[in-house]
Amino acid sequence: MISKTTIDNVYETARLEEVIGDFVQLKKSGSNFKGLSPFSDERTPSFMVSPVKQIWKDFSSGKGGNVVAFLMEHEHFSYPEAIKYLAKKYNIEIEETEQTDEQKEQANERESMYLVSEYASKHYIETLWNSQLGKAIGLSYFKERGFTDETIKKFALGYNLDQWDAFTKSALEDGYKLEYLSKTGLTIVKDQAEGETRKFDRFKGRVMFPIHSMSGRVLGFGGRILSNDKKAAKYLNSPESDIYHKSKVLYGIYYAKQAIAKEDNCFLVEGYTDVIQMNQRGIENVVASSGTALTPEQIRLINRLTKNITVLFDGDAAGLRASLRGIDLILEQGMNVKVCSFPEGEDPDSFAKNNAYEDVVLYLEENAKDFIQFKTSLLAKEAANDPIKRADTVRDIVNSIAKIPDRIQKEIYIQECAKIMQISEEVLYNTLAQIDKKEAYDSNKKLKQEQKAFQVVKSETVVEKIDVQFELERKIIELLLLYGSQKQEFEDLVLKESKDGDLVLEPETTEAKVYEKIYLDLQEDEIELSNENFKNIYYRLIENLNASEEFSVKLFLAELDTETVQEVSSILMEEERYVLHDWERKDIYPKDKDKGIAQLVSETILTLRCNLIKGRIANLQKDTQAKTENQEVLEEIMNYLQLNKLLNAKLNRVLS
Repeated sequence: MISKTTIDNVYETARLEEVIGDFVQLKKSGSNFKGLSPFSDERTPSFMVSPVKQIWKDFSSGKGGNVVAFLMEHEHFSYPEAIKYLAKKYNIEIEETEQTDEQKEQANERESMYLVSEYASKHYIETLWNSQLGKAIGLSYFKERGFTDETIKKFALGYNLDQWDAFTKSALEDGYKLEYLSKTGLTIVKDQAEGETRKFDRFKGRVMFPIHSMSGRVLGFGGRILSNDKKAAKYLNSPESDIYHKSKVLYGIYYAKQAIAKEDNCFLVEGYTDVIQMNQRGIENVVASSGTALTPEQIRLINRLTKNITVLFDGDAAGLRASLRGIDLILEQGMNVKVCSFPEGEDPDSFAKNNAYEDVVLYLEENAKDFIQFKTSLLAKEAANDPIKRADTVRDIVNSIAKIPDRIQKEIYIQECAKIMQISEEVLYNTLAQIDKKEAYDSNKKLKQEQKAFQVVKSETVVEKIDVQFELERKIIELLLLYGSQKQEFEDLVLKESKDGDLVLEPETTEAKVYEKIYLDLQEDEIELSNENFKNIYYRLIENLNASEEFSVKLFLAELDTETVQEVSSILMEEERYVLHDWERKDIYPKDKDKGIAQLVSETILTLRCNLIKGRIANLQKDTQAKTENQEVLEEIMNYLQLNKLLNAKLNRVLS
């Protein structure tokens, strides 16, 4: 178990914007940062990060919280894993006690799979460096590829012995369960006769490339065979599992994320060794599609860090054609794409290995073409002087342009295509219009089919009634969180009895902290928050504000459970939603709430009292109707009505 001292130190040291910046490209927006949601597919930023409050809010999915909540949500960390990740990032020493067998047993399935994968990675590294066969076979192979010791260690490359159960046997001896070895695909289990099972390593006799998540967790592996067995696949990947989905993973993203954000560009290559060799040469913003055809999920992963992708492919025809298949997918995501091919017989691996850093950088700068130039030059060569093939080439290019969501970009590319292909813009626009019309028709047809397949039940529009009590209690929590420790001058109208016996409100000015004002007023009126979640947060806030001169939202959140952290973050970040609209660029400046805190607090408490009085009146009137008329109840109703009128007068409201 991690000690409280370590946890407090982590919360004190960790900077939310720095941690999230490793996963999402953030842009300054006033005192906050904004970016694309890492939890949903979007093109307009709805993800807000507040460095002052040290909380984040994703308005597209409704999720929010502190730095630990982000890691738990985004990386599926457990709470201890999130703390350990932050401690490692900020070089904080972890104080912890050994887990009991019972605590280990309680680890859920996903966590167990992560632990098994991490163990496997360490086992393969150990075998590579410290076994005779590992050094003779695995390490020799990596050295032949031109990888240095530093690079081999950086990418955690390893080797699994060419024995049927070398890894499986070691894992079982070290206490790891066969169930999780099988579910991660590290061990293949086959049932035999008489209830026996046969267990053997999936990656027998292969050099190992661990595949990491963006935060550095081991998700799966790629293994390359070194023998001449023609029946065995040259490269073998981990199977799909609860922690490894190859269509959603990019090889090298963990090592490349900071460089991608810094360079504002991502080089996309085909294989593991391409990534490693480029990285070793000094070009770190490189990722690979992990042995699969490029997917929308992989592109969106890059989109969080940059809008620019440069696709690097082999110089052969197959490599060039492969580059075309991914271009349309990248364009559909609203990203900018360039393509760079290498000389015949070269690939990113060999080119980086045989050329100096400066030469590689210069080559990429001079040969990276905009997709329209690349596609037209490639297809035009194939079409040559054949008019029919030339027409097909034009249609192919316009089809790609049609994928672009931005209309201005579409127009620019149409103009560029017209110049290169020596064809009128009018013809290209007409072709584009036909494509758009066909897509609209197909989309409409699909919608009609869906409507026909399912009975559409029309229901009357139900206007959702606002829960006034809920909103007022939520506002109380917000005021305590934002301004609880601030001193303010409050001008209140105190209810007093006049000489004539009437109830009147007389002005009275007092100085108090916001939390004192709220607590004393609610206590005086015997008001209890009705929402249990708000009540819990309320009393914890009052206790914290009363105990410390300097209230820290960051440390307060550290004491709460995940669900409460989400609730508190939503309350704090609600007002930040409007920052997303960039009102200041439109010369619209929201009123500074800090200047009217005292008034806002007083009005909120008064409104809460009015709402409660209104409820009491309704209940009393209901009781009066149910029973014979009671003079005392009627007098109580009249007093409440008078009080309600006075309170609304204070709020400048007219009662009908």
